[in-house]
Amino acid sequence: MEILRCENLTKIYGQGENEVRALDSVSFSVEKGEFVSVIGPSGSGKSTLLHILGGVDRPTNGKVFIDGTDIFSLNEDKLAIFRRRQIGLVYQFYNLMPVLNVDENIALPHLLDGRKLDKERLDSIVEHLGLSDRRENLPDQLSGGQQQRVSIGRALYSHPAILLADEPTGNLDRKTGEEIMKLFRESNQKNKQTLILITHDESIAMQADRVIGIEDGRIVRNEKVRNIV
Repeated sequence: MEILRCENLTKIYGQGENEVRALDSVSFSVEKGEFVSVIGPSGSGKSTLLHILGGVDRPTNGKVFIDGTDIFSLNEDKLAIFRRRQIGLVYQFYNLMPVLNVDENIALPHLLDGRKLDKERLDSIVEHLGLSDRRENLPDQLSGGQQQRVSIGRALYSHPAILLADEPTGNLDRKTGEEIMKLFRESNQKNKQTLILITHDESIAMQADRVIGIEDGRIVRNEKVRNIV
């Protein structure tokens, strides 16, 4: 079943001689439970694509449908609510609140949405991420890998329809990066979590079900890597 579809996404910055076409008529779809990697060199448009898929940025032209909803037909308030409930975002630089502990950072978007804390869900995520002995720690008391785990937990807590990760291992050493990728694969395979991961690393990209390659704002590659479990 299709969970995401983008149609003719175009993003243009600047005008005239200063015009930059970051995305140029990008179209593809993702099935529920699929793990897709988007690979490309720096400046290829892959991060711009992720920000548009996540509703953080709006395209110049084109549409994005997530679980049947045309997200850019929503006004800003409704889009913000949809984003909190249906889209999990994991960034390279964690984006944790420095004054909140592990539990609070994971549950924050859920609580901001006015919903009651699901302690059983929180306990399960913290245990799965190997953070049970760090729950009271603030971000500056955690390693980079632990902070990224908190970021992943925050993205997963609300059962999002889709998880988007932008270079999630980019600031980590090789061993920690491998551990983070293992967490993503487990979430995808065991929980059927739909995942789109942005990377410039071919070895990371090839761990997905499908690889989409972007250069100069256009799709130049779209190939299956392995069968979807």
